[in-house]
Amino acid sequence: MAFSSNSSGGPMAEINVTPLVDVMLVLLIIFMITAPLMAHKVKVELPTASLDKKPEILVPPVTVAISSNGDVFWNDQPMGSVSDAQNLKNRLEVNLATNLAKEPQPQVDIRADEDTKYEKIKTVVTIIRESGMRKVGFVSMPERN
Repeated sequence: MAFSSNSSGGPMAEINVTPLVDVMLVLLIIFMITAPLMAHKVKVELPTASLDKKPEILVPPVTVAISSNGDVFWNDQPMGSVSDAQNLKNRLEVNLATNLAKEPQPQVDIRADEDTKYEKIKTVVTIIRESGMRKVGFVSMPERN
């Protein structure tokens, strides 16, 4: 910014607005060119879903519950404890073998206490997955508002 002196000898305190106007005009032109490009939308036909019809469950799911102390229950029948993993594995595999033959395979729903250690849940899920069951899910309570 150049300062010029007036007739009294002091600097002149007027702002030169020409560079400011030049920058503003350039920005205005840039925004005018890019604004229509940003508003362009791709038309996509999304599928619609209906909550009226529920899918048919051909085979009822199997529920495996794990208590906080490590006890495992197969459809509410006691199976043993996670601490005795080999015995639990043998007992679970007997029950899993009958379900492996079913077509389609039932889903295994894992329910666990809030205080159950993840290591115990992981042990049971590993036994179930190694036996060949493809569908393993976790059951939880809905979130409270």
